[in-house]
This record gives sequence, C-alpha cells and structure tokens, in this order.
Amino acid sequence: MWLNNSPIGRKVVMSLTGISLILFLTFHCCMNVVAFFSGDAYNEVCKFLGSNWYAVLGTAALAFLAVVHIIYAFILTAQNRRARGNQRYEVTSRRPEVSWASQNMLVLGLIVLLGLVLHLYNFWGHMMFAELAEIEVAHDPSDGFAWIQETFSNPVYSVLYLIWIVAIWFHLSHGFWSSMQTLGISGKIWLKRWQCIGIVYVTILMGVYALLVLSFWLAFAPSMCLA
Repeated sequence: MWLNNSPIGRKVVMSLTGISLILFLTFHCCMNVVAFFSGDAYNEVCKFLGSNWYAVLGTAALAFLAVVHIIYAFILTAQNRRARGNQRYEVTSRRPEVSWASQNMLVLGLIVLLGLVLHLYNFWGHMMFAELAEIEVAHDPSDGFAWIQETFSNPVYSVLYLIWIVAIWFHLSHGFWSSMQTLGISGKIWLKRWQCIGIVYVTILMGVYALLVLSFWLAFAPSMCLA
C-alpha cells in the first residue's frame, strides 16, 4: 500500500495523525479552560465524558492515532539514518535553515511519550479507567477538579508537566508547518506564513496548559504544605 510502503506515504500518515492529535489538544485545552473559572462546571464536563460509550470510543481512536504516529516516527527516523549513512557523523554543524526542533524530533517525541505515560497515570488511570474497572481511588473518578488540585499541588509533578509542555511546544512548532508542507498546502509564499501561524497557535495552546499547571501549583501547593 502506497501510504505504508513509500517514504512520502509514511510522511502523509505522520502529518494526518499529527494534525488529528493537534486538534485533540485544542479540544482538551478548551475543556481545561473551564477549570480556571469553575470547579463544578469542569466536573460537569468530566461527568459528560466519563466512561460513556462515545468517550471510550474517542479514547480508543485517539490511542490508535497516537500509536500510529509513534510507530511511523520511528520508521521514518530509521529510514533517514540509513539514507544518510556515515554522513551523519561527519556533519557537526547545523544549517541555518534547519531548526533545532527538526533535528531533535525523535528526542522530543520520546519526552512527549514519557509525559503522556505520566499524564495517563495521573488522570486517565484515576478517572476513566478507575470508573470502568470499578477501582476505588482517592477521589470520585468524575471529580476532575480534585485530581487537578492533587496532581499540581505536587511540585515534582508540576515541574515534570512544565518540561513536558515545553517539549510538546518544540515538537509541534516544527510538526505543524511540516505537516502542511507534506500535504502540499504550502509553497514558497505560504511556508513562512504556516511557520508563523504554527508558532503563534502552538504558543497560545501550550501557554494555556502551562498557565493551568502554574496557577494550580501556586494556589494549592502552599496550603498542602501547611496542612
């Protein structure tokens, strides 16, 4: 099959799955914004999603996209390394037109993957999975606001999440415009535009996530320590 056997086809798969994951991050960000204004309203959103069939189906689809994206990332990296051969050891300087993120996408991707595992443990494992498996946990599985408070009142988790967010920013700042280029929606004129749009969009997106972590860390960490 063309999408699987050709280098261009693999890049198309990477681009489509990557854009889909960015759309999910956007939806997730909009959901998290509610937590800034009302814990009750945020919990209502969590209850609406919860372990309902559509939420479970969406989670399964999201997991499939993430796994495909990760697998193809490793395949393309291995393919590029084989194509360069010994040249990758001979070149030590980076060309001005090549971004740092583009040269370190695999490392950034691994950091993103590790952060995802941590996030799944802290939230999905204590919420949707706990509800489906009927496991007793510290808070109600649908009390997402309580899980946010508990997670980000821990300075270690907060710092790890901020590192994760920075890694995602670098990963997406390159991946956004690169996907447009792969899909043929870019050209000499639009390349710079997509790069600019990508930087602005990703900065706003990741900025909201970082603000959420920092605001809950500063709001609840002192009270937890005094208790």
